[in-house]
Amino acid sequence: MAAVSKFEELFRSVQHTAVHLELRDEYARDADFRAWRSGARFDPAVRWRFWFDLVSETVARGVRIQRARVVSEPVGDYIRYEYEVTAGHNIKAGEEVRWLARREAAGLALPGTDFWLFDGELVLFNHFAGDGTMTGEEVVADPTTVALCKGAFEAVWERATPHEDYRPS
Repeated sequence: MAAVSKFEELFRSVQHTAVHLELRDEYARDADFRAWRSGARFDPAVRWRFWFDLVSETVARGVRIQRARVVSEPVGDYIRYEYEVTAGHNIKAGEEVRWLARREAAGLALPGTDFWLFDGELVLFNHFAGDGTMTGEEVVADPTTVALCKGAFEAVWERATPHEDYRPS
């Protein structure tokens, strides 16, 4: 049996809320992205079954999962790809997803990297290389950092457009 990652451990133990702020316009251009870009389409709930099941199970336990994406407009291919798979993957599994144009985030104090905030008490920062590949995670419980991340997410969420109303330009 494979070892459980720190992220999975935190996700499985969350009790009330898990919020995710995404700040990059592009992540690793993996095989799924390259296939999509060349015209292939797939059911994301099937393709990424582990995530779909993890979210569905967590939501069924009464946990609210929110994801906010800050994106540059006009959007690039990677964000179009994310947008296209969001309804059949993230939302279908039970996440709430909103989008915010980067120009509308001006004036907000945002951390320098993506993060997950679990139950408003613990932050898991995701660190990435320039090409979008993940280079590591960092768990932080410092109250000042947690408060910064909580405030940043809430500010973005308030300004952001729900997925069903957002149209990438």
